[in-house]
Amino acid sequence: MKRVYNFSAGPSMLPLSVLEKAQKDLVCYGDSGMSVMEMSHRSADYDVIIKEAEALLREIMEIPDNYKVLFLQGGASTQFAAVPLNLMNKNGKADYVLSGQFSTKAFKEAQKYGDVVAAASSKDINFSAIPATTRESFRADADYVHVCYNNTIYGTKFPAVPDTGDIPLVADMSSCIISEPVDVSRFGMIYAGAQKNMAPAGLTIVIVREDLIGNARDITPAMLDYKLMAEGESMYNTPPCWCIYVAKLVYEWIKELGGLAEMKKLNEKKAAVLYDYLDSQDYYIAPVEKESRSMMNVTFVTGDADLDKKFAKEASDAGLKNLKGHRSVGGMRASIYNAMPYEGVEALVEFMKKFAAENPKGEN
Repeated sequence: MKRVYNFSAGPSMLPLSVLEKAQKDLVCYGDSGMSVMEMSHRSADYDVIIKEAEALLREIMEIPDNYKVLFLQGGASTQFAAVPLNLMNKNGKADYVLSGQFSTKAFKEAQKYGDVVAAASSKDINFSAIPATTRESFRADADYVHVCYNNTIYGTKFPAVPDTGDIPLVADMSSCIISEPVDVSRFGMIYAGAQKNMAPAGLTIVIVREDLIGNARDITPAMLDYKLMAEGESMYNTPPCWCIYVAKLVYEWIKELGGLAEMKKLNEKKAAVLYDYLDSQDYYIAPVEKESRSMMNVTFVTGDADLDKKFAKEASDAGLKNLKGHRSVGGMRASIYNAMPYEGVEALVEFMKKFAAENPKGEN
């Protein structure tokens, strides 16, 4: 069966070569005589896999030695509670920047554990831009500042790392991690669900500076305690073994491409094709302010709900899948993560042109 162009926001496309490699190893990994899915996480074979995965991620992201890399479960949403339980432990305060649905969910979860305020928000403009902040936006005695770096639903991304001074910056990078180089040293912690750019659903990556580990509250469940997870080298319990193995293959794929600098060039090229078209016509509306645009998630609407619905259906019939926008905002959303080929974006633009020509507004 012919593969389609899958624009899903997550779980999303994986590189075809990674899928083929995983397929080849599915029944029997190397000379182990078993699948990775059957392998004990305490075995020598799996120990090599998880250590190689961590080493590769450290290499491609240039993660400093004083950061721990954890392979966890529970999705990024579990980190909404884990972050305050582990980090909001000096003054009991944290500042959150609200730029979309997931940052708002993280904010509400953190409010259960201390004095948590919204330092900035773009809710009043329907999260169509990243709210502006300066160092003075944040309380000097906040234990950390939290941001969602790329907003999957609204199609926005921070244009630069916020200046938080000496306050640790925590970033949910679920929908943009390993899409471009990031200076990890600018952050106290980065976390990400892996199902958008790294692996199948089920794996969460946490990259946390060592000095922020070890002060979890007494009520912190063992499974959310970064110190226990770090001491156990992500083996406190059975990790998501297959997901970590696939993530390793993705890291290898990126390294073979030339690393994150090359990955960024490819992603910028793909995003430019779509945004250039959106900016050149007036049939479709791109609601996000230009300086806040994401190169991973591109949102657009026709301005007519019935036309939007028709677009999503006909695009799906044409092999351009999962373009329907999130239920909370409607319209369309093209998620063009790392694995989306350039040809897929070209095919989408050609379909958009054809649809606009065949469906004049006011005649539907």
